[in-house]
Amino acid sequence: MKPHRRVVKHPVVLLVEDEPLVRLTQVDILKESDFWVVEAQDADEAFELLKSRPEIDAILTDVDMPGSMDGFEFARLVRQGWPEVAVLVISGKTGPGPGDLPPNATFLHKPIMPDDLVAALQDVMARRPQGSMTPEA
Repeated sequence: MKPHRRVVKHPVVLLVEDEPLVRLTQVDILKESDFWVVEAQDADEAFELLKSRPEIDAILTDVDMPGSMDGFEFARLVRQGWPEVAVLVISGKTGPGPGDLPPNATFLHKPIMPDDLVAALQDVMARRPQGSMTPEA
């Protein structure tokens, strides 16, 4: 027997959030919108996942997290090493200052309505540098 294959490619989002309940809620929102979700609790774990998972299309990262870097630094690292990956940064505590966000990244303040989160993620994916995802029939 042949293994089952998906006919439609779902975008893969790396979700970086240290608060378990917030992460769980965001996972539910993204999965309901047909995203595949890979989870990380901080930028250090996310960086390791990004290095080993070439199928990641976008990152959704919080700013304030434990570990060696915050979400802004992680977003800049992603842009430098993976320019084709879309970047969405969110925070309920702080906004970006000059130079915090890399080019083509988007920032949203929490709380965020589910539809707004999905729309912002789709928007950054459409604007990513090396081609955008096109829906397959």
